[in-house]
Amino acid sequence: MKPSSTSPQVTILTVPPEQAGKRLDIFLVSQLPFFSRTQVQYLIAEGRVIPQFPVKHFKAGLVVLQGQAFRVTIPPSQKSDMPAQALPLDIVFEDKDILVINKPVGLVVHPGAGNPDQTLMNALVAHCPNIVGVGGVQRPGLVHRLDKDTSGLLVVAKSDLAYKGLVKQLKTRKLSREYLGIVKGELEGKGKVDASVGRHASARKKMAVRPETGKRAITHFVSLESNPTASLLHLKLETGRTHQIRVHMAYIKHPILGDRIYGEASGLAERQMLHAFRLSFQHPKAGTVKNFMVGPPKDFEDCLVKVKAKIPNWEKIRWN
Repeated sequence: MKPSSTSPQVTILTVPPEQAGKRLDIFLVSQLPFFSRTQVQYLIAEGRVIPQFPVKHFKAGLVVLQGQAFRVTIPPSQKSDMPAQALPLDIVFEDKDILVINKPVGLVVHPGAGNPDQTLMNALVAHCPNIVGVGGVQRPGLVHRLDKDTSGLLVVAKSDLAYKGLVKQLKTRKLSREYLGIVKGELEGKGKVDASVGRHASARKKMAVRPETGKRAITHFVSLESNPTASLLHLKLETGRTHQIRVHMAYIKHPILGDRIYGEASGLAERQMLHAFRLSFQHPKAGTVKNFMVGPPKDFEDCLVKVKAKIPNWEKIRWN
């Protein structure tokens, strides 16, 4: 089990009527769905679950009764050696559990080959030092990613409780991500690309449609504007594979405009025209549904003008 934050997190869980008569570990999983049953059993074995009532034999198989309370402590995080760098952040929303960021074009999300620092992760460590170790030491708080030249919305967890809840929503497809993309050529109507994506057979830095060895990947799209030069698409991810939209659009012969890896360089776009437009999820602690929208940056709208497409009212675009 990964650690939480730089200090332990403590919560009191009380057994509701519908959980009475169940094993302790099963009850705890129902209250902490971002933990597996094995992880909950480790918490119990390590003494991080304390009953708030007298009990002779305390173990994972204890049958719980309505109204019984348990004090649960999530252990602190490991230290990260990632340097903190005070880079500007466009914060759309922040509370003590999560951050929603509008990532600009050109900002790398996390350190890697060729980008040892000056990344979103370095900026997050400077903005929120307690994020170190959340969800893993190397990529603190990172629930999902955007490519360097893709702009738009990212949610970041500030605690391990929030991280595990958001990752679970991502895996169960309850964390909704919608994009805007300008693709090459005329593409009308709506459609779905259902094609497995995996590592390219020879170019190891690229992804590709791999029917036999890839992981299932599904992208839905609706055409908003279309002409022989280019089309503006509203896209929604059903899965979240690396470079999924870029690979899928190239696969159906309509690559993202300006995508030099899966398409070709274009005088109409200096970078790939892809923007993370809407983000929706259940707040991992409060339980309320959070919805966010940011319109695309100026170069995206400038590209629409170049391809003679209308610039829509972004706020009115809804997934139907």
